[in-house]
Amino acid sequence: MIKNNTDILNETNGKRVAVMGFGVSNRPLVKMLADRKKCASIAVYDKKTCEALGEEAIALRENGVKFIEFVEGSCDVCGDVIFRSPGFRPDRSEFANALGNGAMLTSEMEMFLKYTPALTFAITGSDGKTTTTTLTGKFLSCAKNTYVGGNIGTPLLNVCEKMTSSDAAVLELSSFQLMKMPYAPDFSAITNISPNHMDWHTSEAEYAEAKYNIVGENTKRLVVNAECKQTFDFGQKILLETEKEVFFFSSKRNSYAEVIGNKDVRAKLFCVCDGVICVNDGDGVEKILDVDSIILPGMHNVENYMTAIALTYGIVDKNIYKSIAESFGGVEHRLELVREYKGVKYYNSSIDSSPTRTAAALSALAGKDIVVICGGYDKKLDYAPLADALLKSVRAVVLTGATAPKIKQALLEAPAYSSSSITMVDAETFEDAVELASRLGREGGCVLLSPASASFDRFNNFMERGCYFKELINKLYRNFTIY
Repeated sequence: MIKNNTDILNETNGKRVAVMGFGVSNRPLVKMLADRKKCASIAVYDKKTCEALGEEAIALRENGVKFIEFVEGSCDVCGDVIFRSPGFRPDRSEFANALGNGAMLTSEMEMFLKYTPALTFAITGSDGKTTTTTLTGKFLSCAKNTYVGGNIGTPLLNVCEKMTSSDAAVLELSSFQLMKMPYAPDFSAITNISPNHMDWHTSEAEYAEAKYNIVGENTKRLVVNAECKQTFDFGQKILLETEKEVFFFSSKRNSYAEVIGNKDVRAKLFCVCDGVICVNDGDGVEKILDVDSIILPGMHNVENYMTAIALTYGIVDKNIYKSIAESFGGVEHRLELVREYKGVKYYNSSIDSSPTRTAAALSALAGKDIVVICGGYDKKLDYAPLADALLKSVRAVVLTGATAPKIKQALLEAPAYSSSSITMVDAETFEDAVELASRLGREGGCVLLSPASASFDRFNNFMERGCYFKELINKLYRNFTIY
């Protein structure tokens, strides 16, 4: 199918358009719709008033956009075309009523995937999405004009008309964005699947099925984690039932026969052999990148590299992998070294919004004297695995936020727990937590913000939480050496 992006929003011409939520993904969309002046009307539904949404919203209201305060359970959504933000489930009753009246339900990302002529690469998974997306973008930018966006924080629909078929678009996609998604990227990856967002999804099965929507009819290649049963089984299913390429990666095994089974020309294994990331096609092994070249710590980052390499394999010159590995220091809020003072390093890993992410961060800092700050918004997750990781890796944990009691209970109930094995400190506020953790830090060790929880009990997003953590650290120690 040849995509035409000369007017990517022609489906809204003369239509009443409703936009659900005035968040990051929808703000450029609303401005784009308003500037085109082809819609019959534009209404934005948000839980905040127009004034509370700020100057941008007020300016759009002056340009003809109507802002409606959305009240749960008592607000009808009127429109011919409805754009939902990722936070709104597609099966809400308000949408069902509108769809029954002939409305079309879509999203910024759905429209982008439908119309962009660029070659699309997308990454989803419970952990590692942001780093893998960033790496994939860096790799591709050495060969193509590349756009990076999606759940990573940058919407792309508003620049779709600039793109050509020789460009690349790299997308981080969440389960919220993928749920009911009718379009798919050309190259897809699922880093792993573990329970997450159980406050939003009705079940773990629904969460996993949303992730699987990253593969569609036009998808050419799927990259999956061979050490995660759900992604491995899904990869085998796609290999068996379709003609797509399926590339598996494993940080633990390097035998093609053991991981994939019988040789298939469409299947490859990306693995580590004697300290080198290699690709095994069943006939031979090709060396790609020395693991020692990767300056990001932790085996989970080796897995992130394998995912990004597998996505771009054969599309970029493999020599670029080494130059990026030796220079890329990571993304903000992911094991980000903030400062060091009197031998104590302070790390911001606010992006760690689940127990598995915190476990990966602790693994990357293995051997250090760790004081960790945990707690935040409750996504209805099981914190028993986090308790095991904490008891194995840290000297002290400072608990704060809505999930603090759940994490504390999980620690107390863990078989390995004893009062002498770990110091637990409760902090009433986030500010108290940072100050208490800094007091507990020891020379040669580190203080780590890795909440294992979302940020919404106190902050708008994990970026705001991480920036505030850095601000608090800077206020505590104004004479730190800055990195």
